Amino acid sequence: MRLTLMLFIFSVVLSTSSCATHVTPRPAKVTVIKTPPKHYRVVKIKGQRYYVWNGKHYRKTKKGYVVVRV
Repeated sequence: MRLTLMLFIFSVVLSTSSCATHVTPRPAKVTVIKTPPKHYRVVKIKGQRYYVWNGKHYRKTKKGYVVVRV
């Protein structure tokens, strides 16, 4: 009886464990704009500089301007 109970518990433990050992997130889709349009505004939010045009906030990077959530 004890052996049967131990085998049952062992099988339950093995069946409930996940086989996934490593999950890699997909990279975010980022749009880089090389040059800003003529009518942009520079705003400072909490000491950080953001560029605003078309109702969206952008950060300046080495590759261009990237949309950010503020």
